[in-house]
Amino acid sequence: MSEMPWYNKGIFSSLNLRQKTLLTIGLTGLVLLIIFISGTLINANLPTDFSIKMQAPSFEHLFGTDWMGRDMFTRTIKGLSLSIMIGLGASIISSIIATILAFVASFNRYCDTVVSWLIDLFASIPHILLIMMISIALGKGAFGVIMAVAFSHWVNLTRVLRAEVLQINTSEYVNLSKRFGKSKLWIAKEHILPLVLSQIFVGTLLVFPHAIMHESSVTFLGFGLSPHEPAIGIILSESMSYLAMGAWWLAFFPGVSLLIVVLLFDIIGDNLKRLLDPSEANN
Repeated sequence: MSEMPWYNKGIFSSLNLRQKTLLTIGLTGLVLLIIFISGTLINANLPTDFSIKMQAPSFEHLFGTDWMGRDMFTRTIKGLSLSIMIGLGASIISSIIATILAFVASFNRYCDTVVSWLIDLFASIPHILLIMMISIALGKGAFGVIMAVAFSHWVNLTRVLRAEVLQINTSEYVNLSKRFGKSKLWIAKEHILPLVLSQIFVGTLLVFPHAIMHESSVTFLGFGLSPHEPAIGIILSESMSYLAMGAWWLAFFPGVSLLIVVLLFDIIGDNLKRLLDPSEANN
């Protein structure tokens, strides 16, 4: 009998699918938490040193320095932390909007028609355009971007929750509660909400990467956060003026770091969905 390969002898190989999924979620979440906490501990007004401006990546400055001699690694971590905070606020507000609309749609046929019309209306408008319009209307800045991203990312989750709520409303135990004279609010709180909590939680996490990417996009275009904010979109926008000079690191490392953070959120969302929905376990 051949000996078991060395890579199958590790602790990870002895875990079942559920344990591997939990471990993946835990490790990925820990990395994101470290990035967020590290960024919050960094002062937004980073020290400048023009004697070391535009230096390429080195052991002293892993991501190089910018045109003011600021360490790009520190700026990138600060920008990622700000993006995570905005994504958190936007995704939570978006999920609240989606949950409210899904429950409103279950009241009667007229409410369902209005909610369906709203879904079709907002789905027909490009996300970037809608975010820019709302952000400008609210004065841009962090608050404007959070609200803009939130009011443009509730559509998909609302569709899922609406279908789920309508299906639950036709179940036997809900009909039995109606015969006993229970109000719609009581049915929503006791029967429907516990059954859709997992979809709300997973939906909130899946909105995260979209929120972060769209926040960076509108900020890069100049319709998001203020120029003095240490956001990834601002960093990438400023770096465009220096790429022709060969300062590739000003855009490369912040851009790759942003993609990694988005990918980490996607990994958490997909694994959490697989964990909570048995039908996804084999996908």
